[in-house]
Amino acid sequence: MYKIKALKAFLITVAVAFIILQILELEFYGAGLKVVLFLGLNLLYHLEVKEKTWFFRIFLYLFTLGVAIDFIAWLFAYAENFTFEGFFYYSANILFITSYAVIIAEMLSALNLKSVVKKLPVHILVLLILDIFSVIIVTETTEKVLNPTEYILEFVYNSVVMILLSVALLNYIYRDDIKSMNMLLASILIVFSEIIQMAYFYIADNNTFNIMCSVLLVGAFLFFYIQSTLKHGRPIMETFSEDLKI
Repeated sequence: MYKIKALKAFLITVAVAFIILQILELEFYGAGLKVVLFLGLNLLYHLEVKEKTWFFRIFLYLFTLGVAIDFIAWLFAYAENFTFEGFFYYSANILFITSYAVIIAEMLSALNLKSVVKKLPVHILVLLILDIFSVIIVTETTEKVLNPTEYILEFVYNSVVMILLSVALLNYIYRDDIKSMNMLLASILIVFSEIIQMAYFYIADNNTFNIMCSVLLVGAFLFFYIQSTLKHGRPIMETFSEDLKI
């Protein structure tokens, strides 16, 4: 118990220090602390959560590895004749994409997909249309900056992030419990964090964007972790259907 409390206090301190470093524009040191933060989050999940899932474990492992590769890229960037920037860019982004895909798979595995499709067809159609338009509009902002391969990767990345939000929303509508609400909040923060990060990278090199992105990311993983400690209640839509039969 004391170890967990001490670890939580340490992670809060690291998270605050990470945000402060972003405010001071010390991104290299911030990237290093970000690795420490996610390694600590993995340890906290291992120590505190009794009913662990392989989906969430893999999600944390992959995202942490992506963060670590980002930091390694910062280290190599200081070396002369650095020629592996593309390798780190693709590796980190593929890991982030895969990690989001894993958490999507976790939500889908816990849903009665046949029931969701049957009861929420309009919601699914509207979300699909919104996702397509959002991904196209957001990704087009990078068209003049990225080469074709990088553009495709960004398109896939943005698609997966929007799918994450859509699935989280359907999951919440279907279940309407505290766990699904935390997952939805985490997904919303991730989407805003990714959009702001794109604005920082490709539109305006304004540190305010970087700070906002970092704060949203920390908030997102706080909600991700909270939901991992909770259990789903009985799906509200299933309960409502049974009440109607009665």
